[in-house]
Amino acid sequence: MRILIVEDEIKLADMVSERLKKEKYTVDVTNDGETGLYNALDGIYDLIILDIMLPKVNGIEILKEIRENNINSKVIMLTAKGELEDKLLGFQNGANDYISKPFHIDELVARVNVQLRNNNNEKKDICYGDLILNIDKSIISNKNTKEEVSIINKEFQLLEYFMRNPEQVLSKEMIYDKVWGMDNESFSNNLEAYLSFIRKKLKLIDSKVNIKSLRNLGYKMVIVDE
Repeated sequence: MRILIVEDEIKLADMVSERLKKEKYTVDVTNDGETGLYNALDGIYDLIILDIMLPKVNGIEILKEIRENNINSKVIMLTAKGELEDKLLGFQNGANDYISKPFHIDELVARVNVQLRNNNNEKKDICYGDLILNIDKSIISNKNTKEEVSIINKEFQLLEYFMRNPEQVLSKEMIYDKVWGMDNESFSNNLEAYLSFIRKKLKLIDSKVNIKSLRNLGYKMVIVDE
């Protein structure tokens, strides 16, 4: 799952980022509203932790903009203000939750977990063709033969992305942004390696699902008819 933190207190943002990474989330951080809005509009984030008081563009303006653009990321507002009016303003503009500074990091993590668990797609198995991805157990299986194999970490994130977007062309840039994050410098070689691992596991369980490479375009998950 992918999280964006938009917070101008750099030490706080880094602390929250490191804790969420330990919870196995992929995290990006921006420290001003203008950059935060630009990144949020990509629509690739499952959740955004959004401060209200930000330089250049404030959090409420960012929230309004992303909702007007039909971005459905869950949003937790993060601010030093605790007045009822501020909370209502956030909720009226599409915030999902609100936490006031100072806060305990465990409370924020708990709120993040609740929001992402409430995502309807989060805990359901994903199916395509004869392939089933068990979200809870990180296992892929062939629904016909019942063969299964574990799939974890980046392999899991990659396969989940493809299975949520079957038969769609996914460019390398889209995959990098969704799976590795905007500040990763080593994804170019990693992508091909992880796709190779996934294809081997698909073959291991005798699935007819495969990920095709499309020259100069990207990749697409398809069902191979034999």
